[in-house]
Amino acid sequence: MKIPILLAGCLVLVSCAVSPTATPPPRPTASYFDNTGRDDVLSGGVKLIPITTPKGTFKVWTKRVGNNPRIKVLLLHGGPGFTHEVYECFDSHFPGAGIEYYYYDQLGSYYSDQPSEPELWSLPRFVDEVEQVRQALKLDRDNFYLFGQSWGGLLAIEYALAHQDHLKALIVSNMVSSISQYNAYADKLFKETMDPAVLAQIRKFEETKTTEDPRYMGLLIPHHYEKHVLRMPYASWPDPMLRAFKHVNLAVYVPMQGPSELGASGTLERWDRSGDLGKITVPTLTIGAAHDTMDPEHMKWMATQVKRGRYLFCPNGSHCADYDDPEHFFPGLIAFIKDVDAGKF
Repeated sequence: MKIPILLAGCLVLVSCAVSPTATPPPRPTASYFDNTGRDDVLSGGVKLIPITTPKGTFKVWTKRVGNNPRIKVLLLHGGPGFTHEVYECFDSHFPGAGIEYYYYDQLGSYYSDQPSEPELWSLPRFVDEVEQVRQALKLDRDNFYLFGQSWGGLLAIEYALAHQDHLKALIVSNMVSSISQYNAYADKLFKETMDPAVLAQIRKFEETKTTEDPRYMGLLIPHHYEKHVLRMPYASWPDPMLRAFKHVNLAVYVPMQGPSELGASGTLERWDRSGDLGKITVPTLTIGAAHDTMDPEHMKWMATQVKRGRYLFCPNGSHCADYDDPEHFFPGLIAFIKDVDAGKF
């Protein structure tokens, strides 16, 4: 099966890298594990939330981990059409920092309802869905941190522009603020770093709409995925990533992102919020990585355009920097969350 990237696959500047030898965060108190009074105890934190849409009511899957009334992070996965599984590595970092967080499969994704309604795969409707999820989970401006990576970062930007009055802080990871900018940077990167003969073969498969040919993936895995999506041999990719790729819903992904793995050409192709970043006033962290197909310099620039921005650079990372550069990704992310919570940002 074709494997997509995690795209739609985004003042004071702070040091771009965080030392892997930084003092570890304090261990969570007993209250972090206290589920007293929670209505999701029997389901292990899982809630199926009804979402009202123009095509009827459907349910989306969420799962809470931990308990912290002051810090609640909602995770927006990439795709569109991917799953929360890409964030299972957060289990190794957030609980130790005492951060309450929520996994969430967007409508159309594997753990949620998957209606055959093409009209639902639009950006405004997804923004409205996130707002309905926020309300159902009772997140508010005193504790609501919104994290989005790739397409999830694009969605997070849109949500902030529409509903930032409900946000405590925003985190945009591995996502630029313009699809045309992404396409231009990725095209230049591939031309400069990929074997021209290999690139020509990949382009031919895409132009002839024969991307289901196993040879297409045979070229993409070593020449693209292992270099720019997750920088380790595909055979040793972590199980959560493999499950997420297996569960991707191409009926959502292709119309919005497009069929090509080397750029975006779907309904999101003209998306551009670069000129609107100044409207975002909540504390904002942008995260870039050296080997991503998303320009890390553009993400650094984004942190200067929002009213209160910080930039985190992952020198060893690619599109999934949480997996291939966790030594920089998680200390920087957790430090931002803690600084906002402490009023130090």
